[in-house]
Amino acid sequence: MTAYAVAHIRPTQLNEDILTYIEAIQATLDPFGGRFLVHGAEVEVLEGPFPGTVVMIAFPGMEGARAWYTSEAYQAILPLRTRHMEGEVVLVEGVPAGYDAGKTAARLRTEAGL
Repeated sequence: MTAYAVAHIRPTQLNEDILTYIEAIQATLDPFGGRFLVHGAEVEVLEGPFPGTVVMIAFPGMEGARAWYTSEAYQAILPLRTRHMEGEVVLVEGVPAGYDAGKTAARLRTEAGL
């Protein structure tokens, strides 16, 4: 099942470290089948405060996403970003084809005795 690395990154002053990180990240993704879905796009905020931007990277599965993040290649460039940008990064597994939120609600309702 597809897994995603999702980052909420706060605005910062562009500098050489960040540019080097951006130039180098794709090579760290390739061995794990990672590909950008969203990278630094403007966000349209509909609810709540949301300073910054979003980065979304898809991987063939959670194992590959974890292996990418902990890889020697990615860990070597990670400080180039973390020294200059605040943000949160999570890994999350997607839903299978044909997913039905109504069925999930029904299961949760049953489990909660509601």
